[in-house]
Parts: sequence; structure tokens; C-alpha cells
Amino acid sequence: MSARPAAPLAIGALDLAALLCSRVCHDLVSPVGAIINGLEVMEEDRDEETKTFALDLIKRSAAQASAKLQFCRLAFGAAGSAGAQIELGDAEKVARGLLEDGKIALTWNLPRVPVAKNRAKLLLNMLLVASATIPRGGTLVAEQAGEGYQVIARGLNVRLASATADLLAGSPAEGVNAHAIQPLYTGILARDCGFAISANLQSDAVVVTAC
Repeated sequence: MSARPAAPLAIGALDLAALLCSRVCHDLVSPVGAIINGLEVMEEDRDEETKTFALDLIKRSAAQASAKLQFCRLAFGAAGSAGAQIELGDAEKVARGLLEDGKIALTWNLPRVPVAKNRAKLLLNMLLVASATIPRGGTLVAEQAGEGYQVIARGLNVRLASATADLLAGSPAEGVNAHAIQPLYTGILARDCGFAISANLQSDAVVVTAC
């Protein structure tokens, strides 16, 4: 599936920023809500076992929220001034913090070298696209593909949403919402880096390639 259409969707800067912010907020609602619930339990319940459970919930949810924020800072944020570079080792660290949650194992076959920030952002977003194809867990492999990158996802009942290829290509069949903005943004990053991007289901794996 080619992902370099002749005329990708033109989305305004304000709309892009708003949709990406909505995506980040959506990701943070669950862990932040769990922290609030845990604090309420600790304030209202005198049972020590329940308080211990609530404290554990707060710790896990705070760690999850922190991991998501650190990932989003690199994957969606400015991450420095124009022309800045990002160390791939830093990208690996935030990717492991977010993705290795007990269900997904990440293999990182890339050198720890500085790269242009949009290349690092592209790679992190490719990991998100690939991880969405294994909702029940599995493995992700990040590796070089020519001048670009490739992410391979394997897992139980691996599946590729029919809209993903169109979103990566910048030609969605329907309107773009906060859920769809992430793969659309991934395609925007790929084209900014001068890459064609594709996502294909190959036997027992989904392969996301930008090169």
C-alpha cells in the first residue's frame, strides 16, 4: 500500500494543534482519574488493606501518567528549537516507559545517535501506530530501513485497521477526530522527512515502514 498520495489532506495548524492536544488529554484522563479515586479512598476509608490498595493504585497511575507525558513531550512536542536533534537513546527510553507495560516487549535495533527531531518524532509515532495493531500485547521491533525506519508488530490476533493506511497517506475517507489524528500526524512527519510511509499486514505481523 503506497502512502505517498498526490495531494495529502491539508489540515490547518490550529486544527492540528487542537486535535493533538485532545489526543494527549484523552490519554491522560484514565491515569489521572485513577489517582483522584485512590486519594478519595484513602481519605474516606479507615481499612488499612483498602488504603494499601489505594496507595498502590496511586503509585501505578502516577507512573503511567508520567510515562505518557514524557513520551508525548518527544512524540508530539517541540522538543527544542527549530533544527534541534534528539538522541535516539532518549527516544528509546520514553518508548520503553510507555510501551513496556507487561503486555508488550520492545526490541530496539537502532544506534544511540542524535537525529533530526522530526525523524525521532516519526519513529515514536510509528511505534504508536504499530502498538495499536496488537491490543492484546505482543512484540515490537524497531530497526533501520534504508535511510528511514521500520517497526514490526507481532501478537495474538494482530490486526490492521482499514483506515490506517489512508490516514498515514493523508487521505482519510472520513473526517479526522482526536482518535484518527495520531496516524495522520505520523504521515505528516514522514513526508516532512522526505519519506514514503506504509503499513502492511504480512502473515502474522504488521510492518510500518518509512523510508
